[in-house]
Amino acid sequence: MKLTRSAKKLKTKSKAGIILKPESPEIGKEYFEIVDYFKAHNIETFLEEKSAKMLNLYNGVSLEQLCEKVDFLVSVGGDGTLLSVVRNSFRYNIPILGIHMGTLGFLTDIVYEELPNFLIDFFNNNYRIDNRMLVECQVNDKTFVAFNDIVISRKTVSSMIKIKAKIDGASFNNYYGDGVIISTPTGSTAYNLSVGGPVVYPLTEAFIITPVAPHSLTQRPLVMPADIEIEFKIKDEQGAVLLIDGQDTYEVDNNTVVKVTIAKQKAKLIHRTKRNFFEVLNDKLQWGN
Repeated sequence: MKLTRSAKKLKTKSKAGIILKPESPEIGKEYFEIVDYFKAHNIETFLEEKSAKMLNLYNGVSLEQLCEKVDFLVSVGGDGTLLSVVRNSFRYNIPILGIHMGTLGFLTDIVYEELPNFLIDFFNNNYRIDNRMLVECQVNDKTFVAFNDIVISRKTVSSMIKIKAKIDGASFNNYYGDGVIISTPTGSTAYNLSVGGPVVYPLTEAFIITPVAPHSLTQRPLVMPADIEIEFKIKDEQGAVLLIDGQDTYEVDNNTVVKVTIAKQKAKLIHRTKRNFFEVLNDKLQWGN
């Protein structure tokens, strides 16, 4: 079985847009070193405007302009930073390189200290670009896109929530508990995993539907094909809260219908050729120890 399905490589690598972890001015030193690393390979760098302000610089570029003028983006921070960059740039179909300032992440596999060696491989076309599934959520007149997950949660701690679910218009389940997680395969190692959901290989195209603290022990996680439409109808007088990738929240009323489908766009992540998802699992989850 082939475990990697790499997308087409970059045609040019002359311009890079850099986004830094928010509220982290202490990584300014590493930012300037990253600029020097790229300059050594004749890559012109541009800094996103919020990151520039954080470092008291005045040459920042809006993320929209950044996506239109560079060949690839560089996320400097951790998995959370990369998650935010993906959600705000996916419509531009631009690849993203994640640089982790700490230890190895599930999404960011280039540790900062390894960047100089990776750039040598990068310029020898010894890298790959993974296409990752995104999930789209429609509620009322709004559309949200998530990279990891969409969570439908109760509003108050003191009560449970009832959610009626349909697949392609046909009823299939009523959930009663703290909520429901609709996860992508990439997000299967996030909140989904913490409540007992399955780990799914990240290049798979599938939905993972996982109940959170269900009232009935017969409620179990489901892995469903991504070419379906899932509807969740809120049946709670208090309404519910939607959490998009754990970063944005949106309150909905009773009887609101939340429709979930696969997004047309993909997230494009730049990785080392040798990156192996199962080695990451072994490292992060201590499998085999």
